[in-house]
Parts: sequence; C-alpha cells; structure tokens
Amino acid sequence: MIDVALVRRLVATQFPKWKDLPIKPVALSGWDNRTFHLGEHMLVRMPSAAEYASQVEKEHKWLPRLAPLLPLPIPTPLAIGQPADGYPWRWSIYRWLEGNSAASSPIEDLCDFATCLAQFLIALERIDSRDGPLPGPHSFYRGGSLLIYDAETRHAIAVLKDKIDAHAATEVWETALTTTWHGLPVWVHGDISAGNLLVQEGRLSAVIDFGQLAIGDPSCDLTIAWTLFGGESREVFQKMLPLDADTWARARAWTLWKALVVAAGLTNPNNTESAKCWRIIDEVLTEHRRKT
Repeated sequence: MIDVALVRRLVATQFPKWKDLPIKPVALSGWDNRTFHLGEHMLVRMPSAAEYASQVEKEHKWLPRLAPLLPLPIPTPLAIGQPADGYPWRWSIYRWLEGNSAASSPIEDLCDFATCLAQFLIALERIDSRDGPLPGPHSFYRGGSLLIYDAETRHAIAVLKDKIDAHAATEVWETALTTTWHGLPVWVHGDISAGNLLVQEGRLSAVIDFGQLAIGDPSCDLTIAWTLFGGESREVFQKMLPLDADTWARARAWTLWKALVVAAGLTNPNNTESAKCWRIIDEVLTEHRRKT
C-alpha cells in the first residue's frame, strides 16, 4: 500500500536531510503515480504499477534538458529513490509547481489558453530529438503507430454498436490507419490532458506529468482539441499548429480510441474521463460526418 507512512519511511531512510518535512497526499493524485507533498516546495511521486516505473529515469534524464527550451515551466527532478521497505520500484522527488489542474480550475479565456498550449507544443516539437526515447511500453506507444490499439478499438466499437454510429467510428479509425507521419521524429508529451495542465489566475502556467514522453508522431498530443477545447478555441488551437490534415486525422483517431475504450468499459477510467467520453465520441463523429 502506497501511503504517507511508506513515503515517510522511504524519505527518512534515503534522504535524511528531508526526514522532518511534513508529508501529505496531494488533493488530486494521478492514476499512474501516487503523489505526496514533501514540505512546501517538493513532491514525491510513487509509480503505482510496474508499467509506470520505467518512466522515472526517463523523466530525470530528459526533463532538465527540455526545460530551458520551453516557454512554460515543467517539473524539475530533484532525486531518485530506490526500491525498499516492500516497495518494488524507483520513485521520484520533484520541485513543487504552483497552480491548479485545468480539469477543475476556471480558465479565463479558452482561446488564449489554446494559444499558449499550441506555442508550448510548437516549442517542444522543435527541440532536437536525437537520441530521444522511441515509442514503446514506457510511453504506452504514444508517438508511435495507432495499429498497436487496432484490435482494442474495433472491439470497443463492436461493444458500443447499438449506442454509437459504428460505421462513422470505423471510418474515423480506418482513415487514420491509412496515414503515416513522414517527418522526423519530434518530441511528444504523450498525455496532454486537462489534468496535466496547471492554471494560475485563469491562465496556463505549467505542463506536468511527462511519464509518456517519447519522440515520434505528434498526433497523440492533439487530443486536447476535443477533450478540452471546442468551437472557437478548437479552431485557434488547430490553426496555430503547422500540421497537415493526415496528422489531424490521426489525432481524431487517438481521441476516439480513448473515449471508446472508456465508454465500453475496457479500461479503468478516472471520473473526469467517464463523464466526458460520450460527448467526445459525439463531437469526433459529428466532425467526421461534416468533413465527408
């Protein structure tokens, strides 16, 4: 069990200079990691399963190299903890970033928010990607081919065939599979979602949780166009990014895949995902029908 008592023992043993700092869970902890405040200015992130543990070293290696080249703050790794006391994986200490999740905080101007996020992604994609981590299990294949989720997506469509336009969903998916990223691999965050965007005074203030960081096809980073933006803000976001129609077709497919597997009960979603999945499916399919 990952709890305050475990974190306190691990910090006291491995980082005694911080052993007297108070430890408490953060208000909204993620799915991949359990997160705790360490004093006022640090946090502890504990992978919740083996498939997330490989992300620890990746973040510690690459985030300090990416941070100076980005227009918004990202997490600063401070230390790597070792497996101990019955906990089987490496874990991390980071500097705390002020702000509240965009999933639960008011955004003053969604078009301005879309502009700032697009600028962040443009800057991320322009960073030299040589020697970056290729897509794989560590990134849940973000940055890679949609084919990895082909069987799962088709299964979800079959499960939901009486609740959605299964023909349109299949068209969105198969259209995306006919396209390929022809550019050089670019950096992708891998999970650009409202829960990983911080807000201060109504504006985008930081981007967090780079566990799915990889290099490859940037289409997976565009799902926010449907999961958070809509109408004018979606148009602003799409127009700012210099990407072709095929990349946006794959972005729709990434968006649809996640919403379908949540709606079909094929994954354990958080409450936010469950509440939004039907709206997202409807918007993606409506947009597809409008374009065809």
